[in-house]
Amino acid sequence: MAATLELGIDTFGDVTADADGNLLPHAQVLRNVVAQGVLADRVGLDFIGLGEHHRRDFAISSPEVVLAAIAGQTERIHLGSAVTVLSSDDPVRVFQRFATLDGVSGGRAEVILGRGSFVESFPLFGFDLGQYEQLFDEKLDLFAELRRQEPVTWQGTLRPSLTDQSVFPPVENGLLKTWIGVGGSPESVVRAARYGLPLMIAIIGGGPMRFQPLADLYRTALEQFGMDTDLPIGVHSPGFVAETDEEAKEILWPHYEAMTNRIGRERGWPPATRARFEHEAAEDGALVVGSPETVAKKIAYAAKGLGLRRFDLKISNGTLGHDHLMRAIELYGTEVAPRVDELLS
Repeated sequence: MAATLELGIDTFGDVTADADGNLLPHAQVLRNVVAQGVLADRVGLDFIGLGEHHRRDFAISSPEVVLAAIAGQTERIHLGSAVTVLSSDDPVRVFQRFATLDGVSGGRAEVILGRGSFVESFPLFGFDLGQYEQLFDEKLDLFAELRRQEPVTWQGTLRPSLTDQSVFPPVENGLLKTWIGVGGSPESVVRAARYGLPLMIAIIGGGPMRFQPLADLYRTALEQFGMDTDLPIGVHSPGFVAETDEEAKEILWPHYEAMTNRIGRERGWPPATRARFEHEAAEDGALVVGSPETVAKKIAYAAKGLGLRRFDLKISNGTLGHDHLMRAIELYGTEVAPRVDELLS
């Protein structure tokens, strides 16, 4: 396990605040995300994933552009989305953009395809939310054909058909690494297995062992579909690292509370409480927050229980400042990662 567990970070480019509590311009947040990616590479992390959003509180609407900027200043870290909302995009353009990123980065591009937990992209790009499921199903089917890098003949109902159409640029060495991002839907897990694609589980609430049935279902479905049963499973989980448990929680809590309440007002969630925050920060909660030792133990616990090959820490948390994020990334790479290796040896 120690040799195969990759550690990464994810960020949505949350609009952060300066030391005086003033929100930074989106452009500065984007530059800060590039700096975070460069640091993640320098401290030896394996992956950085950027989420796609189309709303005021997140700066990243074009992950591939920001990832290309990171690629130009890094050497080894893999670069991907977290997630690309395929339902409201065009599969051909998504493939072309990530194939381009793969080329300029020397083969380090990955894409995580999902339906997205926010729906602002649907009206923005003229898609009907009533076709939420159908759009993803059909576009994933086309994307799977494009990955073969052969002339594509394909027919659907929501996108114009293709006849013996080649798509450029090709991926230089092999297939474009493509994950399917899922929440708690068994149907989404089976879909990933049907296409023989790695599974990325987004844990937003509840402990990792709550998702063990999904991991088991995925492996069973791979076998039933005749796919490679050794395909990787990854987890995306929010968290934060500081010198001590108390410091990490005290720094994170006000930003976590404000972010959760802001989104909760849109979705009908109850207000965040400190008691609930502490529960999620405990051993079997979704928040991977604390000292390097605590964070390492939580990651190892999830990795062992679910049989993971990738763990991505969603490092951005609302207005939590850039300096805190940079320190967390440094601790994650220099102290958490080697400790996780020890725990899994």
